[in-house]
Amino acid sequence: MAAARALVGVRFRLHGRLPERGLDCVGLAALVLGRAAPEGYGLRSGDEGRAADWLRAAGLRRVDAAREGDLALVRPGPLQLHLMIVVPGGHVHAHAGVGRVVEMPGPSPWPVLGYWRAE
Repeated sequence: MAAARALVGVRFRLHGRLPERGLDCVGLAALVLGRAAPEGYGLRSGDEGRAADWLRAAGLRRVDAAREGDLALVRPGPLQLHLMIVVPGGHVHAHAGVGRVVEMPGPSPWPVLGYWRAE
């Protein structure tokens, strides 16, 4: 959670993997969890199964209930998926609309498809 919060304010950049150049939600999650970002990930396709496959390949497992530091896989739109990091009282995520990494208080405004935890 501290790693996620330390990145609040970093600018958003689609396919961004370096904080100094910008991050998207996958880059943010990869940095925070210390994992390599997957190749050919399926968030923009909206394919939940494909996203689950690469989350498992990255060494994460699906859990029933979230705890701080877990990833939330959410659906902000019909053909889009998004990752957020669970922190006390909310989530940290790379927000394309705001153009930066933000901490958002409260529950997810989007349907949560599942929570994922590093093994």
